Order: sequence, then structure tokens, then C-alpha cells
Amino acid sequence: MATLCRPAIAVPEHIITREETLELARTLHADHPQLELALRLIGNTGVQTRHLVQPIEATLKHPGFTARNNLYEAEAKARVPDVVSRALEHAELTVRDIDMIVYVSCTGFMMPSMTAWLINTMGFRSETRQLPIAQLGCAAGGAAVNRAHDFCSAYPGSNVLIVACEFCSLLYQPTDLGVGNLLSNGLFGDAIASAVVRGDGGTGVKLERNGSHLVPDTEEWISYGVKDTGFHFILDKRVPGTMAMLAPAMREMAEPYEWDVSELDFYIVHAGGPRILDDLGKYLRLEQSMFRYSRQTLVERGNIASAVVFDALERLFQDGGAEHAARGVIAGFGPGITAEIALGTWSGAVTGNGHRARKTSADRNSSVTLPA
Repeated sequence: MATLCRPAIAVPEHIITREETLELARTLHADHPQLELALRLIGNTGVQTRHLVQPIEATLKHPGFTARNNLYEAEAKARVPDVVSRALEHAELTVRDIDMIVYVSCTGFMMPSMTAWLINTMGFRSETRQLPIAQLGCAAGGAAVNRAHDFCSAYPGSNVLIVACEFCSLLYQPTDLGVGNLLSNGLFGDAIASAVVRGDGGTGVKLERNGSHLVPDTEEWISYGVKDTGFHFILDKRVPGTMAMLAPAMREMAEPYEWDVSELDFYIVHAGGPRILDDLGKYLRLEQSMFRYSRQTLVERGNIASAVVFDALERLFQDGGAEHAARGVIAGFGPGITAEIALGTWSGAVTGNGHRARKTSADRNSSVTLPA
């Protein structure tokens, strides 16, 4: 049975704090009629720091879509290989052991995909399958896990490498002045994540089953306007309330397997914002501490799109993992409105008491800030 192994995470070296974000909003949008509302919403996100692929001075400039996409490609090629190498080390595999690469990103575009460049550059076998996922936004992390699980189920013993590369700061649009856009400017951050799904062996989440749910008639709630200036993020004010529809979907998916989604041992879910986590706790009747790893990701890195679930999972690993056979869920939420949900059990020995691991030097380096 396929096992999702320990992820590797990297964040860029440029950091912007909550206070700096609020001051920028006050300076750049002093005459905005809804400035106070925007400031209150940004403050309520709980995000304390975010990492950016460029200094903030460069981030606020718009040199055009061509220049931005070129930067996306250059930065991805410079930063992804190290993260991939560390994920392979965690899984105790090499590039020659990988049968498929799933690459997810919604913040830049390449064709051929980054998968082709990785195969050519890092020595993966030429017959390695490629699965780029570009249009599922924040749900793509969960989708990548599920498609890797499907592949390993169809081809027993296969191994799948997942890469999530999100440079959300490259989507900043200085002319988009709606309150939702100002909120997004203070919410999203940049990160790269990678993890391996092993067909046999490995320590981590043994993937039991997966599913997807689309909330009807919500296509326009999260979307891109694709214009000459690039991708313009559109966020409907109804999005924070989506857990009222997605929490029941999570419950219904688990019930046929006699799992109660309100009685699991760990929860790795997309932290799109604080209300997502608050409402999920309310509808599933769970203490907020059950979402502590997702909350930590949101506080320290903001919404890092498809990379969130891997960052939160890495925090579970840092915390010593879970008891053997402990049950949990991994869920990504994004455009559609779409939920990608995986149920699994913890496989492998826990470190220490099963709640808090003593961090070795290797653990402390498992999530790093990479220089340009």
C-alpha cells in the first residue's frame, strides 16, 4: 500500500511581516474608501510572516507578464532541485526509483512542463511519467497526493515524486484594488514543497482511500482573470464560508469505510485563512488544536497555495509523527469550489513519546530558507 513520506520544504529568503504589510497598505492605498476594512481583514488573517521570492521593492513593481513568467521559470529551476533531493532522501530513494513526477503550480506557466526539465537535469529515467497540474490552485496539493495514490494502486510497487512550486507574490497586480485583492496581498506567500509516495515501504501516511468533491455552481468564487498583465486573482466574499459545504463532504466520503471524520487522530488540511480552520472545527466538532500544524503554516508562511498540506505534514513529522496505525485526513481546498481528500493511517515508528520529537540537525534542516 502506498505511503506518503516526509516532505521537504523550502521558502525564499525575503521576508515581510504583518506590520510591514499593514504599513504598506496604509501607504499605497491611503485614499482607498475601504482601507480600514482591508486593514482589519489583513490583521485578522493571523499571518505574522511571509516569504517572497523577491525583495518587497521588486515585488511591488510590474515589469510585465513576460518578465514575471521568466522569473518564475528561473527561480523554479534554481530552487526546486535541492528540495527534490531532500524529499528523495527522506523516502530513502534515488531519482532512478521514481516512476512518475507530479508537478503542481498555479503561479507560473511552462511548456514543456517543469517535469521535463527535472527528468533531463536530475537524471530521472526517460520513461518517467509526467503529470503537470496547473489549474486546481490550492486544492492541487491534495490532488497530487490522490493522483500519486491512484498511480501506485494501478501499478503496485511504483514510486511517485510530488513537487509543489508556488510563487504567489508574482501575481501581485497593483491595479487590482478590490478589498478581496488587498486581503490577498496580505495573505499569500511563496514556498516550494516536495514529497515521495512510495509504493512499498516508507514511514509516513499510508494512503487508504481518496475522493474529490465539487460544490455546484461555485466556479466564479475563486478564479483567475487572464489578461495582458498576467493572472489576476479573483476571490469572492463567500469563499470563507465554504466549510459549511465541504465539511459534510469530508464526512460523507469517510462514512462508507466506517470512519468518523470527527474522530481521527491527525488533520492535515489546507489553511486558506483562519475562518476555514475555525469553521472546519465547528462543523466537525473538533478542538482547534487538531489543526495546529495547518495553523502554524498560516501564521509563519501565509497561504502558500498547493504547498500548504505538505508544510503542515512536515510539521507533524517534526513533532514526532503519530502512533502507529493512527488515522488521519489530508485535504486540499481550492477553485471549483473543489476539495481533494485523502484518508490514511500512520505507518512506521514514532520518535520519542509520539507527540514531540527531539529535533536532530537533519530535522532542523528539513525546512530551509534558500538564498537566491
